[in-house]
Amino acid sequence: AIGTRGNYGAGGDRAFDFSNLASEGVSGLEVYKTGQAILPSGGIGATVNLKTRTPFDDPGLNASFSAKAINDTSVEAGDDFTPELSGLASWTDPSDRFGIGIFGSYSKRDSGAPSQQVNDWIVRESADGTIDGSYTRGDGSTQITNPPAAGQLYAIPQDSRYDFSDISRERLNGQLVLQFRPIDNLTLTGDYTYAMNESDELRYEQTNWFATPLDQIIFDNDGPVATAVFMQENNNGSKDIGFEQTNRATKDELNSFGFNADWEFSERGTLIFDAHSSKSESGGNNPLGHTATFVTMGAPVILQHSVDFRGGTPIQSYTIDDSVRGNGNGVLDAGDLGTQVQRSNSSNMQHEIDEFDLRFVWDFDDRTSLTVGSNFRDSQMDRTTRTTQQDLGSWGISNPGDVEQFAPGVMQTYCLSCLFDDVAVGQADTAFRVDATQLYPILEAAYAGNGVNISESDDTVQEEILSFYAQFNIERDFMGLPTRTNIGVRYEDTNVKSTTVQSIPSGILWQSDNDFLIVQSGAQQDLSGKGAYEEVLPNADFQIDLTENLVARTSFSKTIGRAGYSSLFASTTANAPNRPTAFGGSLTGDSQNPGLLPLKSTNFDISLEWYYGDTSYVSAGYFDKKVKNFIGNGVVERNLFGLRDPASGASGSRSGDALAIINALGVDQSEANLFTLTALIDANGGDTAAARAEFESQLVGGALPQSYVDQILGQYDVASNGSDPLAVFGVNQPVNNREGNIDGMEFAWQHFFGETGFGFQANYTLVNGDVELNPAASINDNQFALVGLSDTANLTAIYEKYGFSARLAYNWRDTFLLNTNQGGDRSGTYVEDYGQYDLNVSYDINEQIAVSFEGINLTGEDQRIYHRVPEQVYYVYELAPRYQVGVRYKF
Repeated sequence: AIGTRGNYGAGGDRAFDFSNLASEGVSGLEVYKTGQAILPSGGIGATVNLKTRTPFDDPGLNASFSAKAINDTSVEAGDDFTPELSGLASWTDPSDRFGIGIFGSYSKRDSGAPSQQVNDWIVRESADGTIDGSYTRGDGSTQITNPPAAGQLYAIPQDSRYDFSDISRERLNGQLVLQFRPIDNLTLTGDYTYAMNESDELRYEQTNWFATPLDQIIFDNDGPVATAVFMQENNNGSKDIGFEQTNRATKDELNSFGFNADWEFSERGTLIFDAHSSKSESGGNNPLGHTATFVTMGAPVILQHSVDFRGGTPIQSYTIDDSVRGNGNGVLDAGDLGTQVQRSNSSNMQHEIDEFDLRFVWDFDDRTSLTVGSNFRDSQMDRTTRTTQQDLGSWGISNPGDVEQFAPGVMQTYCLSCLFDDVAVGQADTAFRVDATQLYPILEAAYAGNGVNISESDDTVQEEILSFYAQFNIERDFMGLPTRTNIGVRYEDTNVKSTTVQSIPSGILWQSDNDFLIVQSGAQQDLSGKGAYEEVLPNADFQIDLTENLVARTSFSKTIGRAGYSSLFASTTANAPNRPTAFGGSLTGDSQNPGLLPLKSTNFDISLEWYYGDTSYVSAGYFDKKVKNFIGNGVVERNLFGLRDPASGASGSRSGDALAIINALGVDQSEANLFTLTALIDANGGDTAAARAEFESQLVGGALPQSYVDQILGQYDVASNGSDPLAVFGVNQPVNNREGNIDGMEFAWQHFFGETGFGFQANYTLVNGDVELNPAASINDNQFALVGLSDTANLTAIYEKYGFSARLAYNWRDTFLLNTNQGGDRSGTYVEDYGQYDLNVSYDINEQIAVSFEGINLTGEDQRIYHRVPEQVYYVYELAPRYQVGVRYKF
């Protein structure tokens, strides 16, 4: 909240993005750990109130200007040093009747981000101690070490990939505040706030997919899930190594106009009216107007490929042969590159809020007051999305060398592995990069005859909230001990209306071994939904000073947390499978729920604080939250839009006939074989005998040459038809599906050593919950857990004396759940525990001038994300220190 005003961010999750605001424009933060009737609802027990500066807070003429130089040591292509400038000034006339305040801030930061990742982990259950036949050779030659036990889950990665991102962020803030006091007891305030944040990312990727089957697999089966930690495959000919190019860019913009009238109509009574009209926008901002532009290309030169996860990160190795499908010069270079597909995503959000708050405050005496009021908030979130995909040289790379043919000289060759400092990467010395928006229009024109598949959606959520509240504050002595009591209640009536206009899919197109496209019909569908609920939210806080230095507090409240706007849309989406469903691929979909109820939390807090010195204290607290209507993902298996599955392997379908022939021939049950034979059956009008004869004629040593596989990939796509079974999607839908309990302890200790200026501050929060995922649970079992729940701690060494102010802090967060259904197999994704050191030092040269130095992540700690169990690496982000030096002048 900003004052009494609700959140007006443009994100779909209701979270306010603090990175859009400069800290210099905020005069203070008020953190309410318990519910308060006078504050907007939205959290299950905590509210952060941003206080902005006003001229009457500091009468007269005041000004402050600061300049900083930012050095992000991760930068590779941007500027080594970038600016951060801010200034604020305020003035009131001698009679303090009129005041004006202005604030402005500009900052720019360039950085780089090397990372490692896996596109997805395929999780399956071993019924009899074996693994899916699509991973093993048909002749039984695949070497499997430590295979999963019967009934045990096992996980195999789809690929290994390295990438590097050049990132640039630019932020502009401005605020104008006018205050007028026409009479002594009436203050009028008008304010305008502007915030703009642009983020641009150029991302360059190297990808090695496993064509399967594998020649060697080593599992780590010490944990609940047997995880493949080493895989190696030899290809019959050369497969491709991928080099996708991405340009992501967004622009967030906020415009907010506010008005406040504070009328002290008597010595004890005050009437306060506050209103604002705000608009937040977020959308694509790259040179083509997209949120993200992708150009996918590859070099068909890989003979064998392996990846080793046993060291905690994916270490890849491969062998190159460009004599058949490359330019034949014996090295991997731009002449080997061939296009595959290009895609674009455009997502634009606009959030408009009109809010009015009227409150009456009556001071019965200096120690007792009552606040009553009403609030009305009318908000509308609009989101438009548009995705496109254009086939270029196809997934099989039909035209090796066409990148240089159509865009000669634009690809830059660079050493990707050289950009990693902390983590081992294996073989990645040659990679390629270009701004995807530079290449996209060139290839669009070159392949103008290839159609573009377009999917569009227009979503709107309208939400009206009418609130009434009352809060009573009283200070009294109880048995000679000072007490402070706060009792309040808030009533809220919420109405939600959601409408969507979206494209209707017409089919599933199987484009290559594990690449699929949801084909759009061009027709559109109107969808709508509604939701409504009423809540009564009481709160009671009690504080007693047991001694002059010992304070006890207890609190009870009921609070609510509303679902994110993106969960309230009325849209339904069918997603392409990650591999053929005949070999365990997942068909997933997403459907939102306008009727979601807010989660409701009954909160109890108690704490004890001992202030044993002027600047020293110790505190301990316990909190308990009993939460109903947890918003989780329910997965329902159902058909969407009448779509059929062309890769099911079902009897009577083309893929079913293909699978029967593969089994009869005793060749590998690979994705490439299944697609190739299915495409041949389709091309021969369903004549399985002719398709089998052609397939057999191409076998060399019982396997298809990769060159023939790529030829078929380039010539044929398999469109779903009436012989295919209806596709069964695991549809994710947010639902109110659980009750749960969260409790924990908070500890804090601040101590200064006499008059030395040295001290420290320590905090630890311990959180327990009965809403955790079981990593060994079946991939068919819906699970629920609360994301983001974890322990946190920080320790800060402090020095404050002789004009110096220094803080060296260590901040740590334990492992926490990021999401609950990654990849459609009901697997959780976790962010591993992380800690970093930060340093802030400033020195006041005199009353007007101060200099400062700041170091963030001093030791360059990296971040790791994993799937189900820690052995399943999902992302490894290599981070680097960032430094700032600055000067401030004020008068």
